[in-house]
Amino acid sequence: MQPLPAQSVAPYKPQTNEDYMCPQQQEYFRNILKKIKSELGEDIDRTVHTMQEEATAFADPNDRATQESDISLELRNRDRERKLIKKIDEMISKINANDYGYCENCGVEIGLGRLEARPTATQCIDCKSLDEIREKQMAK
Repeated sequence: MQPLPAQSVAPYKPQTNEDYMCPQQQEYFRNILKKIKSELGEDIDRTVHTMQEEATAFADPNDRATQESDISLELRNRDRERKLIKKIDEMISKINANDYGYCENCGVEIGLGRLEARPTATQCIDCKSLDEIREKQMAK
């Protein structure tokens, strides 16, 4: 899976005796999520603009096929980004409800390091690992 945009943000340094998902941590992750969403929105706008400019009717069938393939790939990427934006909105709602940062399966803390690597994570590493093992077993 490719990394999320906005990974240039400095890692969060918790203060001594700071509670997990205290207001400072919530604000830190809210800002990261908003930055990622903004970058994705810019990418989508840029793609739409580029596709409008490059819409050409090629006489050569090979050129036309290449253009259609490129457009199809771009649309798949934008659809993935649209889904990620929806997930980001869900994560911001979880922050607002004080539910962010806790595993949706077992309720334990996901952890700052995991959330910094994947701000849209909804499972702790143990539950996610079990899900991946189950997926592999089902695929066989």
